[in-house]
Amino acid sequence: MYPPAPPAPPRDFISVTLSLGQSYDGSKSRRRRSCWRKWKQLSRLQRNVILLVLACLGLGGLLSYLSVADQWKAPNGRSADEQMMRPANPPVLPAPQKAEANPENVPGVPPQATRRHFRRGPPNLQIRAPDKDSEDSRLDATQRREGTADAVQQEEHPQRTLVSWRGAMIEPEQDTDVPLRKAETPTRTQNQPAPSNERQKAVVDAFRHAWAGYRKFAWGHDELKPVSRSFSEWFGLGLTLIDSLDTMWILGLKKEFGEARRWVSKKLRFEKDVDVNLFESTIRVLGGLLSAYHLSGDALFLQRAEDFGNRLMPAFQTPSKIPYSDVNIGTGVAHPPRWTSDSTVAEVTSIQLEFRELSRLTGVKKFQEAAEEVTRRVHALSGKKDGLVPMFISTHSGLFTHLGVFTLGARADSYYEYLLKQWIQGGKQDTQLRDDYLEAVEGIRKHLLRRSEPSKLTFVGELAHGRFSAKMDHLVCFLPGTLALGAHHGLPADHMELARALMDTCYQMNRQMETGLSPEIVHFNLHPQKAQKDVQVKPADRHNLLRPETAESLFYLYRLTGDPKYQDWGWALLQSFNTYTRVPSGGFSSISNVQDPHNPQPRDKMESFFLGETLKYLYLLFSDDKDLLSLDAYVFNTEAHPLPIWASA
Repeated sequence: MYPPAPPAPPRDFISVTLSLGQSYDGSKSRRRRSCWRKWKQLSRLQRNVILLVLACLGLGGLLSYLSVADQWKAPNGRSADEQMMRPANPPVLPAPQKAEANPENVPGVPPQATRRHFRRGPPNLQIRAPDKDSEDSRLDATQRREGTADAVQQEEHPQRTLVSWRGAMIEPEQDTDVPLRKAETPTRTQNQPAPSNERQKAVVDAFRHAWAGYRKFAWGHDELKPVSRSFSEWFGLGLTLIDSLDTMWILGLKKEFGEARRWVSKKLRFEKDVDVNLFESTIRVLGGLLSAYHLSGDALFLQRAEDFGNRLMPAFQTPSKIPYSDVNIGTGVAHPPRWTSDSTVAEVTSIQLEFRELSRLTGVKKFQEAAEEVTRRVHALSGKKDGLVPMFISTHSGLFTHLGVFTLGARADSYYEYLLKQWIQGGKQDTQLRDDYLEAVEGIRKHLLRRSEPSKLTFVGELAHGRFSAKMDHLVCFLPGTLALGAHHGLPADHMELARALMDTCYQMNRQMETGLSPEIVHFNLHPQKAQKDVQVKPADRHNLLRPETAESLFYLYRLTGDPKYQDWGWALLQSFNTYTRVPSGGFSSISNVQDPHNPQPRDKMESFFLGETLKYLYLLFSDDKDLLSLDAYVFNTEAHPLPIWASA
């Protein structure tokens, strides 16, 4: 027998079928046929159920789109009817005309499209707001402004750390509660503005020169570096531009205002991952936008203000309700500064004017509630000395820290200013604010007031653990104006006497310098010494940052006394700025040495407050029209942005 034959070896092969006229296409057509085949394999009931679900989804999406589109018609998600009921103050000066030239014509400036905006009639000055009898006319004006706002909304869809003190380097919630009762503004009358005199024209010239440098070398950025013809950024929000809006309106610079307004409309966006200082951004950005809204009546500025206010609110989310100093407006994360775990007393108590006004205009009460809670808590704290407060406060415990140190300079100054100005803003109804201010003034007299030698200049020093220092910051020169304002509103007459004496001192702080410009800090001579001036300056303190405090108090003193010497002193100050800080290519620069007129050493920086405050106060100082931003109708925030005084209840 033969053995069985071995099995045949396996054969592996690939079968390929070729079809004429067809090519491989990734099997897309085959997949489409497969899907259709699977669909046909479903029962009729299954197919009907799927079609019904798809139809419901489509109908729901359509209804949702219509609802959202209706909300978009009014800013910030409110209906058009609600928007018309917002209190809005008519403009104080004639609305700016369309710009004759655009920044895109200037090298280095981003191109901007021309935008039409609402114009008003012939020039007029308005210093009183309409009362209840003029409600219909106010609604008509608001409707016209809403038409402009709708046009802006169709083109735009706004979404919801450096250490500094006033220039010295050292998701939004939807409120559905019932809005606050709207505070009424005082009755206003219209007058023709007086023609600019020669001194006012000189201020306008200085502003145009400063603006030309900013427009050419720093357009849309925070601050101009005039010597190097470049710019610097702090928050990246166009600080100089926003800080200058109301100044341009008041000075009648229509073309410049129109250019800036278009930048705010097209370029100003807050959806960015950046930390901002709560205090600085509130007084400059929020205050600047609110003031621009009140003067121009342009709803764009109020829309931007509310968006920005919402982005600042996370700063108040602390265990003590005392806000953090810094907040990221893109992420909503707030935190203390890197150099300390505490907040500065002046910073947390100098945001109330702006947040209160934002609530009054929008009806969203969370802004006012958060800011006023800070005021109430600070009022109840121990650690004060006859109304004087320390410089720091803990965001965790809500208590003062670094006790025993009292100053009216950096980190404490505007606390006292805002006690008075909140009382005035609210129609003088909150007696707690008034009483805290009066107590503080008496504390200043008792603990901080001295007279220098040999000229007997009255000055405000500092107190550290019971030891007096004859040191006075230039920042303290806000005090003469604040005291005068309080006396004007019915507080003791001797406040005006103290205001006059301190104004003389602040003038001498400028006059005794070779450049005519005050240093950042001075020390006063307390003992008679031969050939010694009253004012002494240390080398580290000789710089001048173009600060406004002297001009600010000169404005108040002249407006409330009529003494022309204050205008003359302001004129000398403007000439010194022009002589020692003006940069030929455009802009003004802070300087390092006010005692060297031959080489003042430019620091290559123009702070935004030079345009927002210093030049504004000088322009108002040189005006003989007391109705130009009347002190009975407006209160200025600490960045010189005028906000209306509310009517008494």
